[in-house]
Amino acid sequence: MKHQLTKYLLFVLLLKTISGLTGVWRWECEEGYCQKKEITPDTQDTAISLSACRLLCSDASALWPKPTGEIHVGTTLVKVNPNSISHSGVGSEKRSHSLIGGAMTRFNKQLNELRPKTKRADGGKTLEITYILSDPGLTDLTLETEEGYALTVVETSDGRLNATIVADNFYGGRNGLETLNQLIVYDDLREELIMPNDISITDKPAYPWRGLALDTSRNYITVDAIKNTLSAMASSKLNSFHWHITDSHSFPFTAQSLPDLREYGAYTPKKIYTPEDVADIVAHGRECGVRVIPEFDAPAHVGEGWQNTDYVVCFKAAPWQDYCVEPPCGQFDPTKDGLYDALESLYGDMIKQFQPTIFHMGGDEVHFGCWNSTASIVEWMQNQGWGRSEEDFIKLWDHFQTEALKRLYKQTSSNIPVILWTSTLTEGEYLEHLSKDQYIIQIWTTGSDPQISNLLANGYRVIISNYDALYLDCGFSGWVTDGNNWCSPYKGWQKIYENKPATVAGGKNDLVLGMEAALWTEQVDSASVDTRLWPRAAAMGEVLWSEPSNGWREAESRMLVQRERIINLGVNADALEPEWCRQYEESCPTNGKFNK
Repeated sequence: MKHQLTKYLLFVLLLKTISGLTGVWRWECEEGYCQKKEITPDTQDTAISLSACRLLCSDASALWPKPTGEIHVGTTLVKVNPNSISHSGVGSEKRSHSLIGGAMTRFNKQLNELRPKTKRADGGKTLEITYILSDPGLTDLTLETEEGYALTVVETSDGRLNATIVADNFYGGRNGLETLNQLIVYDDLREELIMPNDISITDKPAYPWRGLALDTSRNYITVDAIKNTLSAMASSKLNSFHWHITDSHSFPFTAQSLPDLREYGAYTPKKIYTPEDVADIVAHGRECGVRVIPEFDAPAHVGEGWQNTDYVVCFKAAPWQDYCVEPPCGQFDPTKDGLYDALESLYGDMIKQFQPTIFHMGGDEVHFGCWNSTASIVEWMQNQGWGRSEEDFIKLWDHFQTEALKRLYKQTSSNIPVILWTSTLTEGEYLEHLSKDQYIIQIWTTGSDPQISNLLANGYRVIISNYDALYLDCGFSGWVTDGNNWCSPYKGWQKIYENKPATVAGGKNDLVLGMEAALWTEQVDSASVDTRLWPRAAAMGEVLWSEPSNGWREAESRMLVQRERIINLGVNADALEPEWCRQYEESCPTNGKFNK
């Protein structure tokens, strides 16, 4: 029996060698799933690979996030020549032309990475990509920027493939290019790149803020790791990188007007971000369709870097529990007039380097016990006729925030929107201190926090980062105590996928700009940042782009494909399931069909 089976397999391999196929297995689409079958003499001419089957099995089976409009993906797959791809139609706008050029370089690199290095034969159809942008001069991504697109692909009479991307601007065009990229796959049976020759998709995001926050102060994250993060964000059409660049632990940012901050605050001279580093990251983000938003968190979360000034109190105070939420402690002294001159210089450096359309001023976890323990601050408050109640310390905090905002606006050409974290200052009785026209409130507490409905009822725009679903550092060991860290348990991608903005907000609300996952790095550095972020952040990407009505089970097989896509970018995304589930998606134990 074994001898007969061996002879049969050798015969099949001979047929596949003659026909140009490699491998033993083929896939067929049945009931919406790609099912694994053996190649036989009767099927060797029509056998298709798993990647090809996914293109054919349903219009969106290869796409992440799922498009929100019309989706038509044809059933005729053709070979693409990766060495014969061109683009046109950008026009004379130099900056937009440069951005499209960068996006195309990334596009071509991704296609090349799909093919094994030993299987890079030429041949196939020429792909011509034409951009039609109604506003090619728009290169800054704002909350009002239209990011939708229309993508069509047709095969011309002379055998070329023409892909046309119609969009308002570069950002919509880039999103269309990302979708096109996902529809070109490597066929490992025939060892070639293939794509449908007939595509029509219209698409636009449900929310304008699809964000990711990364802390680079607790532990330093390399420039390459940050750029990898931006590339992975692009693959899921996330568009806002919130850079928590400093904190009480370290100050790696190079403020050219205040060089001592970096000199005293960086962990080592190598663990810094130069202006050139920032420019590189901002430019890479822009090509990926991602705005880079700097945060300078204050008046709390400051310390290292400021120790040779008299602007910080409670610096490394002990026991730390009496002065801050985690060591080392540090908090600005709002009574120091010179502090605001220093802040204006720092804001100026950040505005110059980042050229942001939005700025994050932090504002979380201010510890009134710190200010109350500082005699000079208490005396200053008494001179204002204030006491030492919570309401009085809110007045002190408001004094800081008002003066700091004035200095920020002195450094901007327009009064750009400012983000603050939820805090005591954003509670209902103190909201009068914050203008809803100036401030966007980022919610980090639970999805059931009453502040959410109160902020919306009072007309504030919000970004949701509820830690019970979107804090990606949760579920690991404690570091200031034993046991698990404070926000455990771990947040799986299914939990993130079910965390819908409309659910948290109590219904669809235009004041909800979107959501943002956050990774705080007390227990993360460059070696582990990829696995903590990916592919879980991709789940949020689909929620915010597509606003799916179905649950995570419908998305499961596509999520496994997206994880592989992120891996191909060179990002070490965590495995979610055995690879068997990608090859037997119709019967994987976590799939809904299997459990019926």
